[in-house]
Amino acid sequence: MKKIALFPGSFDPLTSGHVDLIERGATLFDELIVGVFTNTNKKSFFTSEEKVHLIEEALAHIPNVKILAQETELTVTIAKKLGAQFLLRGIRSVKDYEYERDIMEMNHHLEPSLETVFLLADAKHSFISSSLLKEILTFNGDVAEYLPQNIYDAIVKKRDTNES
Repeated sequence: MKKIALFPGSFDPLTSGHVDLIERGATLFDELIVGVFTNTNKKSFFTSEEKVHLIEEALAHIPNVKILAQETELTVTIAKKLGAQFLLRGIRSVKDYEYERDIMEMNHHLEPSLETVFLLADAKHSFISSSLLKEILTFNGDVAEYLPQNIYDAIVKKRDTNES
């Protein structure tokens, strides 16, 4: 049976830490689907369409990764439709673990056949979050080293356009 995993997130923006987890996750599964989902608690920098395009560019080097945008259904519903048996999640800290554990428990309650696989963030990425990077960008801080180049370029272009 083909091992399919879904890696859901808002990915706004996709960080180097995300890319590291996706590259590592892609070695564990036959197919890894990066699900660009909407987080109703966060204000998005990029539209869903922009995120999908940028993520496809950033991950083009990984042949068994696909990108999917989804804004209206639960993660477990989408996973089931895709035939995914696994959810891939990254953990940077104890705080992440506690948050992700609660989500894993609810997902297991909603869909018992779906297994969550946690990967620990590499130490060099453990302090990076999309929210933190957006905060730094708000005050024109330099975040280039924490993002894939194409995404950094798109952020700069969008920021410059919005300032004009």
